[in-house]
Amino acid sequence: MELIALAQVWQNCIALRPEAEHIRPMTRTLTAVFIREDDGFVALCPEIDVASQGESVEDAKANLREAVELFFECASPEEIKDRLATESYVSSLEVSVA
Repeated sequence: MELIALAQVWQNCIALRPEAEHIRPMTRTLTAVFIREDDGFVALCPEIDVASQGESVEDAKANLREAVELFFECASPEEIKDRLATESYVSSLEVSVA
């Protein structure tokens, strides 16, 4: 599914769950990975496998934050439990290239 279509689905979900506006938010620290693609950046949150994009790293980060927040607002507790990785590591990887 395209990122734009996914964002629209989540926006529709929020419209159907107005009670989410009254929930006191908590914070959670997750990982954000940014990859340059063409003239923009793709942003990925590997703990829940949510991605977004933007023209700059800052735009991609803001869009990813919105997508992740919408995921937590719209997903069922079961889906969150199934998708949320409890540990995430980012490391360099040295490989041989022919």
